[in-house]
Amino acid sequence: MSADELTHMDSEGRLRMVDVSEKAPTWREASAEAFVSLAEKTLSRICSGDIRKGNVFEAARLAGIMAAKRTWELIPLCHQLQLAAIEVDFFPDPVNTEIRISARVKTNDRTGVEMEALVAVTHAALTIYDMCKAIDRGMTIREARLTFKSGGKSGVFERA
Repeated sequence: MSADELTHMDSEGRLRMVDVSEKAPTWREASAEAFVSLAEKTLSRICSGDIRKGNVFEAARLAGIMAAKRTWELIPLCHQLQLAAIEVDFFPDPVNTEIRISARVKTNDRTGVEMEALVAVTHAALTIYDMCKAIDRGMTIREARLTFKSGGKSGVFERA
């Protein structure tokens, strides 16, 4: 891969923030998901609201939203974006003893929101871990991945 294919590197191999000043704002959207595998008892306690620290899903939802809004501070070369919407949802699966976390982020800006969606699901997962670690240190956070993006030059991506 050459340096001109890597948009965060200049022709001399130095890191740079991509210049988007000439791009017109367009509607962009991205979705991501991550999974938390945990003990059956832990999942049951989360779903029944029996975690002493409080409502795990609402704390994790807020953490995901807050983190998405600050992605530009967490990922060194990300742009600060005007986010129009952030949704974080949880899908407990008692059969596989896991929680699927999904996030959807929208903007009308000059660059995409893939990183914001990924940051939202990973921080929501970390918050679930933090709130439940006293009863289940064996939890696993896995498969944080982009599931959809639209807008911009590269168009639509949808995970099969």
